[in-house]
Amino acid sequence: MADIFTASGSKFSIAAAVTTEPASASAYSALTWTEVGMIESLGEYGDEAATIDFAVLGDGRVRKAKGASDAGNMAVTCAHIAGDVGQIAMVAAQLTKLTYPFKVELANKLTGGGTNEFNYFLGLVMSKRVNVGANDNVVRRTFSVAVTSKITESAPT
Repeated sequence: MADIFTASGSKFSIAAAVTTEPASASAYSALTWTEVGMIESLGEYGDEAATIDFAVLGDGRVRKAKGASDAGNMAVTCAHIAGDVGQIAMVAAQLTKLTYPFKVELANKLTGGGTNEFNYFLGLVMSKRVNVGANDNVVRRTFSVAVTSKITESAPT
């Protein structure tokens, strides 16, 4: 077993909008997924708690507490392919105020017959920006996904 693995082979998918969060990784996996094609990079995601500060007059020290958790906004950058069904689904999702399930598949199975790790979460597609760039650039589209739930993980085997 390797200590590290690369992002190569990772995948990103979207499912139809939901009104409640699936209760488990198996409930997420039962959804119908549409892979977003030609992904170049997936940005960071995952909980980070807010720092709550309280400055005490008597000793001049700041006390800190852990506040609400935010799983962040994930950037999904891909080559702009007008006919890609996953990109079409992302564009359609950006035009709504609905919450969608997302799946990140990491290519890190532990054995030849094993399964990869899956990270599931809910989010809102906030933007669908196109970056044309210069002469020798690939035209890219970057989607911003505001993560609105905890990350549900399914470990690799």
